[in-house]
Amino acid sequence: MAEDTVLVVIGANGDLAARLLLPALGELLADQPDRRLHLVGVGSSASSDAKWRRTVRTAFASADATEALRTSVLSTPYVRADASTAAGMRALLADLPEGRPVLYFAVPPQVAASACRALRPRDLPPGTILALEKPFGSDEESARDLNAVLGALLPEQQVFRVGARFANRVIEPIWSAEHVAEISVRFDETLGLEGRAGYYDRAGALDDMIQSHLLQVLAILTMAAPATLGDRDVRDATAAALRATHVWEDNPVRFSRRARYTAGEAAGERMPSYVDEPGVDPSRETETLAEATFEVRDARWAGVPITLRSGKALGAAAMEVVARLRRVRHLPEGFTGPEEPDELRFGLGPDRLSLSINVNGGHDPFALQRATLSTDLGLGAQRAYVDVLGALMDGDPTLSVRGDAAEECWRIVQPIRDAWRRGDVPLEEYPAGSEGPSTWRTGEDAPSPA
Repeated sequence: MAEDTVLVVIGANGDLAARLLLPALGELLADQPDRRLHLVGVGSSASSDAKWRRTVRTAFASADATEALRTSVLSTPYVRADASTAAGMRALLADLPEGRPVLYFAVPPQVAASACRALRPRDLPPGTILALEKPFGSDEESARDLNAVLGALLPEQQVFRVGARFANRVIEPIWSAEHVAEISVRFDETLGLEGRAGYYDRAGALDDMIQSHLLQVLAILTMAAPATLGDRDVRDATAAALRATHVWEDNPVRFSRRARYTAGEAAGERMPSYVDEPGVDPSRETETLAEATFEVRDARWAGVPITLRSGKALGAAAMEVVARLRRVRHLPEGFTGPEEPDELRFGLGPDRLSLSINVNGGHDPFALQRATLSTDLGLGAQRAYVDVLGALMDGDPTLSVRGDAAEECWRIVQPIRDAWRRGDVPLEEYPAGSEGPSTWRTGEDAPSPA
């Protein structure tokens, strides 16, 4: 009989747990009602079992998880513990129910790192799995040091670094520099700071999203087809893509941009300027919108600019990959109408695939028209979290980020971080609810690789 899993949510009172982790857990348990799970909430602040159970019940409401509510919510305890200390972690581990512990650190990365450094191998029950959210470390050196700490505690297969939560592969025959002219990956949010200054004001959009999430998306998009879908082959392929990735032309000043929002209205809510948000230190010059262009220097992708962008308090949510294909080599004279390049676009939440192409026909066979074919692929961000949680509790590391890949991500963005710290790239501004700085929208001074 399968062993019970003890899922310990460290950071039970946080936004990540309530907004993504717990709703996804409810959906997973609704899909797999036979999964044997004990849920434990852990936080550093005073709370109660009853309050924690209400949080879980609310999060499970979006899924048909009646049975899961009975088996997981009615008995789930809340434990007050300081997870950043050895005493706090040992006391927590000593009182867990029987089963294989899965420790999910839904807390700021420095807290998770402190907890791991406080532990000793003998503190962890056999089979323990550690799951750490992004970003992993604060630079390449700290990521390497943290990998060493984790390697002394557990085998790599029992460490999950949660980064990319989507793994779509696209049309293989055209998926190379021979047919693709450029790729952009955008993760724009309408949400502002949402009370997360303690973490976000020290990270910013570059470290929070591009360094962790979007470089993993780049790796999945550009990796060579793995021999199998086993964790070793998939992670070898994504790590190889990251090792080949560099800032476009090795020029972080020209090919990166940063900005932060000022007062405005986004998603129907009035927002103050970022610098006026509670807990923000204006002297840090934290960016809330970042964009950078990279190149994967291998035989398949060399010469294709890949632009990653992520920001907060923007006018519209956009989570998508857009691949613009190269123009046809020859268009016969006599055709009229648009000559835009074909475009492959797929969304990352909800998952959606569309292909925009130029076609002729209809009332005028010599007039080109734009046609778009589209289809929905899935439920998007929450469903992706469901997949990650399922793999985590099954001990399958395929969807997690391997240690060497986490280090490569820091290596890739370090030239940009250095240029920004020197002040070589200006910190621009944009009103909350806009699409970004006006110069970015018009293309003025844009880092165009063309």
